[in-house]
Amino acid sequence: MTRDAAPTARRSRWGSPLPARFYDRPTELVARELLGTVVQCTATDGVITTARIVETEAYLGPHDPACHAVAGLTPRTTHLFGPPGRAYVYFIYGMYWCFNAVTRERGHGAAVLIRAVHPIDGIDVMRCRRPRVTRDRDLTNGPGKTCLAMGITGAVSGTSLRHGPIIIRTGTAVPDSAVVVTPRIGITRAADWPMRFLVRDDPCVSATPSSFARMPYLP
Repeated sequence: MTRDAAPTARRSRWGSPLPARFYDRPTELVARELLGTVVQCTATDGVITTARIVETEAYLGPHDPACHAVAGLTPRTTHLFGPPGRAYVYFIYGMYWCFNAVTRERGHGAAVLIRAVHPIDGIDVMRCRRPRVTRDRDLTNGPGKTCLAMGITGAVSGTSLRHGPIIIRTGTAVPDSAVVVTPRIGITRAADWPMRFLVRDDPCVSATPSSFARMPYLP
């Protein structure tokens, strides 16, 4: 199941694409509720990969020192400012893409970083894209790894998450009791904000620093 035509009849088993109104809400709520949803990515070569979202981080907008929105509207951040339900993909360290789902109203500048996913379909393709990885759990346990394995690049930034090359579907809801909250990883500003959400005990989440507090999710 590696070509665009092959999985067409099976796509509905992961539910309907999330509507734009799902994303037009507080970013931290969207980040939590994206857990358990399913990402389907059609790369530029027509290959499809599918995975369940198991880890996210919320970046809240211009008042969040760690969010790109603090830089204002620039060529890099254009797609961060909406509308909601679009992809925002940026390049870091000169080598990795990071995929985000834009949230809130147009012009606000908030998004959810997809930090880790659990592969479902197209795993052989993911292995080929990351040939040095020896364990499947390590294929997508980080934002850069996820983009490498799923073929996500900046070419999809600004596209709809409802009918674009990346589609996020309803998947299966994760109960609050299975959600863990921690500070965000790898940032220096607002580093203590509890805006990282992950599925407890999922093998594909990224490693949590030992110094981080791990808190239950309280709606």
